[in-house]
Amino acid sequence: MVGVLRSFDFPIDSYTDDVQSIAEATIRRFGAREWKLVLLTNEIHGHLGIYSTLGAKMGLCAEELLGDSEGSLSVLSYAGFRPPVSCLNDGLQISTGATLGHGLIRVSDEKARPEAAFTKDGKTILLRLKKEYRERIEEDIREGVSRFGHSPEYWDYVRSLALRYWSEWDRTLIFDCL
Repeated sequence: MVGVLRSFDFPIDSYTDDVQSIAEATIRRFGAREWKLVLLTNEIHGHLGIYSTLGAKMGLCAEELLGDSEGSLSVLSYAGFRPPVSCLNDGLQISTGATLGHGLIRVSDEKARPEAAFTKDGKTILLRLKKEYRERIEEDIREGVSRFGHSPEYWDYVRSLALRYWSEWDRTLIFDCL
């Protein structure tokens, strides 16, 4: 899957206006590979989401730290099975190729949190969303629920947050690596 991503050019002018408006600057800042992975993740995820986007960024960061995996990375996600944090799992699968079908990703039944352990060639790293970013998301979501409930306006608000985090948050800075 990763090899396919490298050989396929994604257009930047055929998306919704909000995505298109961040395309050039986001690609310039974080690279075409992150752009492609986040787009694919959110297509499969079904909407532009906060944790799915962060999962794509996290998986790419892990690959960069452990060396290009070409499908040899295994993942233990601590994101659980309940949204919104579990949405991280979609991004992890797309960005690493460690899919449920390949048996290379497992999801812990511990308390859900935005972190995952990545293993390649016997070396394991743990990436965890830094506390200040996690708290920012929690505060922003609380504000959205307070203002909009779970109305269509709330989901528009979540989309705007996901776009902002995607275009502003640098994957090399937002995770603790243990």
